[in-house]
Amino acid sequence: MILKIAFRNTFRQKRRTILTGLAMVVGFTLLSVTIGLSDGAYGNIIAMFTRNRIGHIQVHREGYLDKPSLYKTINNVPAVGEAIQSVAGVEAWTPRVYGAGLGSVGEKSTMVQIIGVDVARETEATRFDQKIVDGNTLAETPAHETVIGKGLAKILSATVGDEIVIVSQGADGSIANDVYKIVGIVESGDDATDRVGCYLHIEDAQELLVLAGRVHEIVVIVSNINRVDKITSAIETQLNDSTLDVAPWQEVAKSFYRAMQTDQQGDAIARLVIMLIVAIGVLNTVLMSVLERTREYGVLKAVGTKPAQICWLVICEVVIIALGSVCVGAILGVLANYLLSIYGITYPEEITFGGMTLKTLYAEVNIRCLAIPAITVMLSAAIVSLFPAIKAARIMPAEAMRTH
Repeated sequence: MILKIAFRNTFRQKRRTILTGLAMVVGFTLLSVTIGLSDGAYGNIIAMFTRNRIGHIQVHREGYLDKPSLYKTINNVPAVGEAIQSVAGVEAWTPRVYGAGLGSVGEKSTMVQIIGVDVARETEATRFDQKIVDGNTLAETPAHETVIGKGLAKILSATVGDEIVIVSQGADGSIANDVYKIVGIVESGDDATDRVGCYLHIEDAQELLVLAGRVHEIVVIVSNINRVDKITSAIETQLNDSTLDVAPWQEVAKSFYRAMQTDQQGDAIARLVIMLIVAIGVLNTVLMSVLERTREYGVLKAVGTKPAQICWLVICEVVIIALGSVCVGAILGVLANYLLSIYGITYPEEITFGGMTLKTLYAEVNIRCLAIPAITVMLSAAIVSLFPAIKAARIMPAEAMRTH
């Protein structure tokens, strides 16, 4: 009976119902779009940072991440790679060699980071060829060629076709030096890397650094980034080698991950503010409704309606409006996020986050952008309806009858 009366009251006062519902719909839509844009931004940044640079998972010699060393290498790379590829969810893997040295073009010299890459695998895993902004990518066979970062090219005043002399130290203690032809300029999206990055074919890098088939890092790309932790554990089990460390991207890029978490906390505050605005709007509308219907509640108590029943009546009315608002808000929220996921929001100026340059913000349509606003609207509506409901339940019939 209470539910039936609540339905009648809801549709009887259409203006009040529409005002209350609009507050909830607007709040739901705003919260949904906020979450969609936030998840889309973080998803895009993570995809760029991991897929294009560090990968989703990395395998190193034990202790390499804490203290990188030329001598901490992975042996028997084909066998390790085969074991990694056999794990379900692994999309691609690529080995890398790292070293430090001095690079010279003409009379200009600067420090360079030598990065040896397996060109075919690197292209498959991190789309290395798509980062070339001038010239060509490296040949798939060793040819004493190099691709240097955009910032490094500027420092050395180097162009495609120039030769760069690299001097370093070999793993056997010898002085490593050789000449390489610059065939391309790369822009990775990380200015720090582009100022020192000097990419060689992995076999050329191994020859220069006297590593003979050994590598420092194996980058793993997975098909679903949300399963990184499970795939990391599966790779550890498959390798079964205590001398190797398998680390997800959150451990590899700790500072970047912490920066993202801090930024997400700021988004949580924004969502809380929206939730408070919705709650205050609902409280104001429902409280005014109770005050306007004081005489009606007095009559209900006079004919024997219990205070608890009146309390439930007010709460049910608000919950019914909230359910309808959630349905409408879900449609608007999904539509808005879908459109933003296609067209996005273009920034007036490029912004940088964790070394990544962003031009357009895209939303993401997921369960979170529906579930969190729905729970928020329902809970806030139920909670703020308690005060008006208790006030209605405490109305004295004699005093209410004199109210006009």
